[in-house]
Amino acid sequence: MRVIQIAKPNAPFELVERPTPEPGPRQARIKVEACGICHSDVFAATGTFPGIHYPAVPGHEVAGRIDAIGPDVTTWKVGQRVGVGWFGGACFVCDRCRRGDFITCRNLKVPGLHYDGGYADYLIAPIDALAAIPDELDATAAAPLLCAGITTFNALRNAGARPGDVIAIQGIGGLGHLAVQFAAKMGFHTVAVARGKDKEKLALELGAHRYIDSETEDAAAALAALGGAKVILATVTSGKAMTPLIDGLGIDGTLLVVGASPEPIEVNPLHIIGQRRGVRGWPSGTSADSEDTLRFSALTGVAPMIEIYPLTKAAEAYQRMLSGKARFRVVLVP
Repeated sequence: MRVIQIAKPNAPFELVERPTPEPGPRQARIKVEACGICHSDVFAATGTFPGIHYPAVPGHEVAGRIDAIGPDVTTWKVGQRVGVGWFGGACFVCDRCRRGDFITCRNLKVPGLHYDGGYADYLIAPIDALAAIPDELDATAAAPLLCAGITTFNALRNAGARPGDVIAIQGIGGLGHLAVQFAAKMGFHTVAVARGKDKEKLALELGAHRYIDSETEDAAAALAALGGAKVILATVTSGKAMTPLIDGLGIDGTLLVVGASPEPIEVNPLHIIGQRRGVRGWPSGTSADSEDTLRFSALTGVAPMIEIYPLTKAAEAYQRMLSGKARFRVVLVP
């Protein structure tokens, strides 16, 4: 089989051939039909994540079909459509797993980091990591939903908001363009916040009821005029850009952060005490959460905007993702 590997941190992408692996106990072999390129693939490229297995084969937005199963697997069958996301298996015995917090388990295994990922013709994955893909979803559409999709869907459905509440989505990018769709389909009064008038048309087409151009308008004041946001889902990667929006939260409102930023979010205590505002983060989710995301997307028509590249051009596709110019997710196909 063909794989795209990185021999060591900061090494170039290489197209190589390897023997097709056989699944072991509680494992399945997946014939990859599509694999999204996520910004988190930078971890594999640069070595900036604990426990990376080298040579690394990146990719944790994998959609395909089960090609073979281990000898003890009874819950999955050859030919089933499945996906694998950031959650690539956990120990299920540590204190976090006992609380149901599998996604931050100390023994969480991430495909593309701790074992070979989806930049390949085939992938071996633990059955705990598998999520069933509805027939209504094409593999190239399903792949980005297994990371960008589950992150925004899972955050919104656990945010404590009710249909009709004002929900603001900050950023219309790889995460944000999905978050706007999810929020609108969930029945929230959806407000998109981004920089530039040029993003307004797309935001409204995605389902936003209101667009706020943060370059020409005070976004916090505009949200306050709507009664204040119950939730502001921050998908941007700038703590500096998140900070001013806190004043746009309503009573008991939450700034919910899914965009990873090295910059701090500066919170003035006087701005959060009186109205009981809060700042929270949200990670991805488990394989069960992935299935919920995929089913909801198939039911409501939520779909990522994608650019497709062949596996042989993985290096070019990766650079396209890094450039920030992709609209909005880059997907590899064998």
